[in-house]
Amino acid sequence: MYSGAPKRFNHELAREPARIGPCAREGRAAERYNGRPTRGLRTRGRSTAIDIFSLFVVQGLFPDLPPQGIAVLLALLVLSLGIHEAAHAWVALQCGDPTGRDLGRITFNPVPHIDPFLTILLPLILLLSKTGLFFGGAKPVPVDYHRLRHPLRDMALVALAGPLSNFLLAIFFYLALKLLVVELGVWNPDMLGPRILLGAVEFNLLLAAFNLLPIAPLDGSRVMTWLLPAGLREAYRGTERFGFPLLLLLVWFVPPVGRLINETMYTLYDWVVAIVTLGGLW
Repeated sequence: MYSGAPKRFNHELAREPARIGPCAREGRAAERYNGRPTRGLRTRGRSTAIDIFSLFVVQGLFPDLPPQGIAVLLALLVLSLGIHEAAHAWVALQCGDPTGRDLGRITFNPVPHIDPFLTILLPLILLLSKTGLFFGGAKPVPVDYHRLRHPLRDMALVALAGPLSNFLLAIFFYLALKLLVVELGVWNPDMLGPRILLGAVEFNLLLAAFNLLPIAPLDGSRVMTWLLPAGLREAYRGTERFGFPLLLLLVWFVPPVGRLINETMYTLYDWVVAIVTLGGLW
């Protein structure tokens, strides 16, 4: 929750049909981010990610989307969260922990990843309250720290799998946007389809950037635990008991944290554009 997040990316499709440009770095509107940690199963390792879904003000980011557009975008969001969780479970399996696989979490089917409260009840309550805020989350994948072959390193790899999956999804949606609008001309830039695809790029990059923060229980905290010198790890782990309140305080009251999320999103967006366009050659 912070002030100064981007209202939306300025992709310039309408002005330059031959190019989908990088996001504008000006005119940033206030947005709010929220999240809720959840406990995993029999792990020192609770879930490796908070996996916030929506982390943004839906009406603030997409004021021009009709209800059917928001519905499609939210469906893509739930699907993206399921892939994020499946990535955690798959990497954990490769590192020796079959817990996620045994629970049926290595699947693109979003149903096993749905949490009744985080995915359904909480968003519904917020939607009916008409506050303009809309957030929730997927069911975190439990990871058994002690079954990993190299627990400290492998927890970091499992954690990174989630944001990486969101980055790859952003590439996929941006590629679809470029093909359907620029190359094939199936859609005009101002049609609903391109706006939905652009929204899918945005929220996947937001999920990646937010989860990379080195604050427990986010994915970035697992990576930071691995990178820290041994003498500092226990003290750092000790902050996890205050992780969620600390996370809210930092994101809500410390503007540099919001700016860090912003700049990470912009950097990731530039990488997506560079990859899809082959460095501007396509």
